[in-house]
Amino acid sequence: MPSRATRTVRTPAASRSLRTQHFVSLLDLSPAELADVLTAGLALKKERARGVRSYGATALAGQHVALLFEKPSLRTRCTFEIAVRELGGDVIAPPQDVAMGEREPIADVARNLERWVSGVVIRTFAQDRLVEFATAAPRLHVVNALTDEEHPCQALADLLTLREQFGEVQGLTVAFVGDGNNVAASLAQGALMLGMHVRLATPVGYEFSDEIAAQLRVVARQGATLEVMRDPKAAVTGASAVYTDAWTSMGQEAEAQQRRKVFAPFQVNEALMQAAGEAVFMHCLPAHRGEEATDEVMDGPSSIIFDQAENRLHAQKALLMLLMGRSQ
Repeated sequence: MPSRATRTVRTPAASRSLRTQHFVSLLDLSPAELADVLTAGLALKKERARGVRSYGATALAGQHVALLFEKPSLRTRCTFEIAVRELGGDVIAPPQDVAMGEREPIADVARNLERWVSGVVIRTFAQDRLVEFATAAPRLHVVNALTDEEHPCQALADLLTLREQFGEVQGLTVAFVGDGNNVAASLAQGALMLGMHVRLATPVGYEFSDEIAAQLRVVARQGATLEVMRDPKAAVTGASAVYTDAWTSMGQEAEAQQRRKVFAPFQVNEALMQAAGEAVFMHCLPAHRGEEATDEVMDGPSSIIFDQAENRLHAQKALLMLLMGRSQ
């Protein structure tokens, strides 16, 4: 297994813009663009730590970004607000009851907002609501801050964290233990695009759909592989990172009791981490401590969960800068 490495990051002399208008899915980026976002994020983090704000500081000057959230949020809301402001822009947050089609059609909300703001960050349920919004307002930059199907901004932060930990990520193996949910899907997309091997350890019936699995194998680069496994110990053996998420996501509360029974053998605990060896432990948060992972693991020396949370800021800041910012 590759050892962790300290990565020296130089601030890029110029930022290359992304070709996509929207960031609805991680697959809106090419592998090269994904790597560019991660490199820019590491550079922004380095400058911020030094108290320097020259790189990207005026990228969103004069622009407004609207946050439309139908689901609760701590990390996503805080980090997007800070990111926009540190890039020189401003944030508005329309009330939830008027934001996403409660009072009027989603398309009408989009057509109004595109007259006032440059970008919209949306956290909603079904992916098709996000797509409907983006289709109705072609002048806007629309960013997926989470849907039931994908969580691409979390994946950006996860991949940035792995780059920070290991330097070169090509050839690493990440084992996702638990539900093949939106977090797992977006992480797998990005990891495979960067040449990482992905193992999903999940009970029968909770793996990726056939459509998603086929899509993932198409985007894999540089010999990256995808394996779906039933034995969590086998999945984590030799992995560089062990990742888990809540067994019951927002909107699945009625299934919580059944899911606890089904996923109990997939808990990430000290025994499983010992089987993994020197792997780091990852979780997107919030966590149901004592369910998908124990406190000993979450707070243990291998845990990088709060690095992931911090890196939501730097990854999203880089995304906004390259998606809708002026040349630096």
